[in-house]
Amino acid sequence: MSIIKPKTTPIYQTSVFTFEDLNELELYFEEPGQHYMYTRHGNPNSDELAEEINKLEGGAGAIVTSSGMSAILAGILAYCQAGDHLLCAEEIYGGSSALILQELSRLGISVSFVPNEELYALDAYVKPETKMLLAETMSNPLLQVMDIEQLAQETKRVHIKLLVDNTFATPAVVKPLELGADIVIHSVTKYLSGHSDVTAGVVIGKEEAAYLRAKQIVMVYGLNLSPFESWLAARGLKTLHLRMRQHSSNALTIARFLQQHPKVSQVWYPGLPEHPQHQVASKQGRGLFGGMLSFRISDTLEDVNHFMQSLEHIPFAPSLAGVSTSISSPLRTSHRSLTPEKQQRLGITLGVIRLSVGIEEPETLIADLKQALDKI
Repeated sequence: MSIIKPKTTPIYQTSVFTFEDLNELELYFEEPGQHYMYTRHGNPNSDELAEEINKLEGGAGAIVTSSGMSAILAGILAYCQAGDHLLCAEEIYGGSSALILQELSRLGISVSFVPNEELYALDAYVKPETKMLLAETMSNPLLQVMDIEQLAQETKRVHIKLLVDNTFATPAVVKPLELGADIVIHSVTKYLSGHSDVTAGVVIGKEEAAYLRAKQIVMVYGLNLSPFESWLAARGLKTLHLRMRQHSSNALTIARFLQQHPKVSQVWYPGLPEHPQHQVASKQGRGLFGGMLSFRISDTLEDVNHFMQSLEHIPFAPSLAGVSTSISSPLRTSHRSLTPEKQQRLGITLGVIRLSVGIEEPETLIADLKQALDKI
C-alpha cells in the first residue's frame, strides 16, 4: 500500500498527542518544534498558518492567536511589563483603545496617545520607561496612512520598539518589517482569512527573541487558535494576493464614484490623489491601496438609517474584509467606547460610513450605493 500524501494539510482536530514512552516524551522537551504534545502549546494546523504568514511578512517567526485582540495583547506584552509606558497613535481601532485604556492599566502599563501628526517627533511623549509605539499601517476608520519607514527611524532614535497593526493593508500591500517595524500583528479574521468565517490573530517578530516571547505569552495565557480555525484561515490565505488585487481595484472605482455623488461630503481612500497621504501610500505600497474606505453623508440618524435600509446587496455588518461587501458605522460599533470628545476630535461622526469593499463586480456595488444615496 502506497503512503498517502494529501495535497492539503489534514485537520488535526485533537487537544493532545500521544507518546510511546518517557523517552519519546523527553524528545518533545529536548527538540522544540520537532514534536507535539498539547494543542495549546502547538498544533500542525496553527503552525502551518503561522509559517505561511511569516513568509509573507518576512519575519523571524510568527505565532497565531485566538483573535486580533489577543494578537495585540501578545504583541504588546512581548516588550512591555508592569511599570512600562506605551505610546499609541491616537487614531486607532476602538477595540485596541479599550484594551489599552481599560486592561493594560490593570497590569501596570501606562499609555499616552499621540496625535497622528506628531508621531514622527516623539521627544515630548517619550519617558525613561517608554518601551513601544503602537500604530496602524492604515488607521481605522479614516484611512490615515502611516509612513512606516519614518516611524521606524523615529522609534529607533528614541530607543523604543515599533509595533504595527497591518490588518487593513496586509503584506500584499505593505510589509512593515521590511520598512523597520519590530513586530507586526494582524486580525487574521479580516483579510488574511478573508471569508468572514474565522476569528483569529497573528504576531510576527522581526527578531527571533520577540517571536519567542510572544509564543510564550500565547501558550501560558491560553491565547492559542483552534486547529479547525487554523485550517480555515490557511485555506483562505492561499488566495490573499488575488483577493487584494480585486478588493483594491473595486475600492478605487467606488471611491471615485462616491467623490462625485452630491450626497457624499467626504471620501477617505489612500488610492485617491486627493488623499493627504497618497504619496506615502504609493511609496510604501505595491501598487495597491487596500479594500477599505470611508465616506461621510448627512449626520442625521434618519438619513443614516434610511441609507442603510435602502441598500439591497450591501449589509450592515460591524466587521470588515470579507469577500462580500459590507458597511459599518464606526461611531456606533468599532469606536463607540471612545469618549464623545475624542470621537469629535477624530472626526468620527454619525454620518461616517465605513465601507469594506468586496470582490463582487463593481458595477453591482455602485448601482446599489447610488440608489440608496439617491433616497436620502
